[in-house]
Amino acid sequence: DAVTALNTLQTNSAIIDSVRKAGKSLNTQAIPEMIEWCRRAGYEPADFDKLRPIHIAGTKGKGSTSAFISSILTQFLPSSSQSNALFQKIGLYTSPHLRFVRERIRINNEPLSEELFARYFFEVWDRLEESARARGEPTDKKAKPSYFRFLTLMAFHTYIREEVDTAIIECGIGGEYDSTNIIVHPSVTGITSLGIDHVQLLGNTIEEIAWHKAGIMKEGAPAFTVPQSPPAQAVLEERARERSVQLSTVQENPFVTEIKLGLEAPFQRSNASLAVKIAMAYLRNHHESDLGHNPLQKFVHGLEQVRWPGRCETRREDGIVWHIDSGHTLESIKLAASWFAGHVSLPSQLNSSSAGKTSSGKTRILLFNQQTRDAPALARALHSTLVAALKDEQPFTHVVFCTNLTFKDEGYRPDLISINTDRQKVEALKVQKGLRDAWKELDEGTGEVEVKGSIEEAVEWVRGVKAKAGNGDDVLVLVTGSVHLVGGFLEVLESGKGV
Repeated sequence: DAVTALNTLQTNSAIIDSVRKAGKSLNTQAIPEMIEWCRRAGYEPADFDKLRPIHIAGTKGKGSTSAFISSILTQFLPSSSQSNALFQKIGLYTSPHLRFVRERIRINNEPLSEELFARYFFEVWDRLEESARARGEPTDKKAKPSYFRFLTLMAFHTYIREEVDTAIIECGIGGEYDSTNIIVHPSVTGITSLGIDHVQLLGNTIEEIAWHKAGIMKEGAPAFTVPQSPPAQAVLEERARERSVQLSTVQENPFVTEIKLGLEAPFQRSNASLAVKIAMAYLRNHHESDLGHNPLQKFVHGLEQVRWPGRCETRREDGIVWHIDSGHTLESIKLAASWFAGHVSLPSQLNSSSAGKTSSGKTRILLFNQQTRDAPALARALHSTLVAALKDEQPFTHVVFCTNLTFKDEGYRPDLISINTDRQKVEALKVQKGLRDAWKELDEGTGEVEVKGSIEEAVEWVRGVKAKAGNGDDVLVLVTGSVHLVGGFLEVLESGKGV
């Protein structure tokens, strides 16, 4: 099927290692190659201008910001109370996915149906094979781009075929050489908070990273960013001048602080404020005469109603409160830790049964993995942030490190298969054992530090800890690290496994 065929386009760990060792020079060919793939699928990059794309880059918060924008714009869709709808369809392309690959390509905030995903997948697949035949080339894997490039091409194709009114496009890595940066004339561009990440491809300094992210700015399209560090801000401003782009820095909007955001963490206020500016700029550029006198209420509804699974998400089951947020960079892991600390120290309002007692339960558990980055460094950052926030040298009573393998018997579900990690290291639990040793050095007082071979087994172990604790205070669990971990974790919960 489509997902099985798509997985053949993944880049294995050996190739990724060779790219890292080769340095950043391979980046420079990315856009010409992507343009060629577009042509083989029957498109010129300018064809995507009709999507009026909103292009978003950044290190932290680009997915959340994109989701906020989409949620705001979908308030202007047809409804029983909306007689003069501005749009029929809003596209949203993000990465990576959590449970299903079709989550990456959304229309009106909903993932593509299985039927539509398969239809548009094979339309692109078949076009590429036909192009190869016409050139006298083989129709094997070499006739298709890599996994992310294919999905990006498929997203543009989908939005053209579905005739969306606009498409919000989130960059994958960087900006200048990212596969999404074939966009010729974006309507608006936005750059979220910048930090150090993907150093093999983007560089080791914030200035280098800012240079890459600024690559999405295009003449004729207003650009917005949030307050950055002075070195990063200087680079963004210089790049904007070079491209004759008006770059505006968006401070936190006071009215955002008065709204109960659908993504509740305090740091989301910056993302929401940026989204408001971008959405308003887009609407004024294309629909100013149709906005009416008070569009603000629609913005409020959009910010309140946004849903972005696995980001600052809380789920509850008998005696366990799961706090779920992917933290895959040093900056984002600190934000996840601060968000969790807020839940530990504030009164619980999760349901009426917990009224009158605090959420600072006696048992606090960390469920963590990060397979491909400097996992021990992330764990140390998480620990130090929580120690400071909670004023407690032992932020967790129990810790469990696991691989990203979804189920102990069935393995990965097809949408969650990843071949870009070293299989031998995964099977030997090398990263997880290293994390265990690093954590024991950080916090000798943690009661139990466990290593598990799958997410299902880790969830099962957490539930066992709760069972031993008996009734009483809720067990608070922070699930963080890799997006692949969070996606697999949600799959385990939804499947009813790990009981």
